[in-house]
Amino acid sequence: MENKLIVSPSPHLHSGDSIERNMYHVLMALIPAFLVSLYVFRLHALIITVCSVLFCMGFEYLIVKYLMKQKPSVLDGSAIITGVLLAFNVPSNLPIWILALGCLFAIGVVKQTFGGLGNNIFNPAIAGRIFLLISFPAQMTTWPATEMSADAVSSATVLSAMKFAPDQLPHIRNMFFGFEGGSLGEMSVVALLLGFGYLLWKKVITWHIPVAIFATVALFCGILYLINPIPLYHPLIHLFSGGLMLGAVFMATDYVTSPMTKKGMMIYGVSIGFITVAIRLWGSYPEGMSFAILLMNGSTPLINNYTKPKRFGEVVKNG
Repeated sequence: MENKLIVSPSPHLHSGDSIERNMYHVLMALIPAFLVSLYVFRLHALIITVCSVLFCMGFEYLIVKYLMKQKPSVLDGSAIITGVLLAFNVPSNLPIWILALGCLFAIGVVKQTFGGLGNNIFNPAIAGRIFLLISFPAQMTTWPATEMSADAVSSATVLSAMKFAPDQLPHIRNMFFGFEGGSLGEMSVVALLLGFGYLLWKKVITWHIPVAIFATVALFCGILYLINPIPLYHPLIHLFSGGLMLGAVFMATDYVTSPMTKKGMMIYGVSIGFITVAIRLWGSYPEGMSFAILLMNGSTPLINNYTKPKRFGEVVKNG
């Protein structure tokens, strides 16, 4: 009886992967988009991003330590990513106090109310953005022009122009490189694709959800464009504008709020792409990516239940 059995939860063989490793790889992948935002909006982009990260980390520390009476883990990277992604989803001229409210809602209500990391039903950054959009619509839709200064006059985003002033649409090349109005992190397609490639290379995410979203948007808009070739239906304009690339790569792929199986990921991605285009074309808001991801976050448990593999040796009863 010298040998004692040690009972522990799985996994029993560890791959060396960790929450911290994956979180900081995501932060590395966000660097190209952050550099573009610094080039376009200069100091304002830095202030918004740093304040958002500090607010999220501070609120998480205070809530976990003093309300939940647990040991804070603000350095695991999750609060930092929430702060960066929320900053990337707001205008560079957003008042700091409004940003603080968004961070408090994302961390305090959406994340910690459900038990913290791994238990939240909705993506905190997405929910925080929607909270701010509904609560402060004027401030969240006042976009500074991209004259390398956030003090420039406000301008319409590509999606707003597409819906309300299609004759003012920018060149697709400018949209691809990120020199059009919008939130901090959503402008440069090439920067976000570089981040996507990095995450695939490091095997932090798989291709299923982003590619399913891209393909659905391209196919849906492509069919409409063939029927009626107007700028409103142009597939590349929809792919290169708004938060589609940012949401598809960095927020729809969130481990906690997305399906676990590859089949489930495809269903999830196709649904997000379809809902996004439907809201953009026929909804009240020019952008629909955030709402689409939030709706599908709530559907993830159902998708997981529907697509879960059968247990080994399970007998399927007929009739």
